[in-house]
Amino acid sequence: MRRRRFLRAAGAVLAAPALPAAAQAFLPRRDLAALVASVTGGATPSREGIALEVPALAENGNSVAFRVRVESPMTEADHVRAIHVLSERNPRERVALFHLGPASGRAEVTTRIRLAVGQRIAVVAALSGGRFRLAEAAVEVTAAACIDEGT
Repeated sequence: MRRRRFLRAAGAVLAAPALPAAAQAFLPRRDLAALVASVTGGATPSREGIALEVPALAENGNSVAFRVRVESPMTEADHVRAIHVLSERNPRERVALFHLGPASGRAEVTTRIRLAVGQRIAVVAALSGGRFRLAEAAVEVTAAACIDEGT
């Protein structure tokens, strides 16, 4: 039994350098425009009033710094209801969803997200009154993450 465990572990170590290339092949690009349309219901989002901060190069896809700010007075009449984070190549295209309201004070989220491989991400802010704002960014990931999702 010990020999088999050793052989499995050795095989995993030898296969590890090939994982990023394998992840690239198994995670085809999705159409970000279609993902955005699924959130907005087909409405055209504005690209103004939303700031997305994400590194252009992430060493490890398991923990990618992420910050989004949406200009809004955050009053009962005018506020951000939700912030959607979408990915074109993660196993699950909806990376995160943050619900906000007037009591939030300001429309800002800072966290870390997981990205499987290098890809584009989109952030859609849903505002009161059925309005939407959109920001996009490209992130290159040197060490793949999320690729064991199906196991």
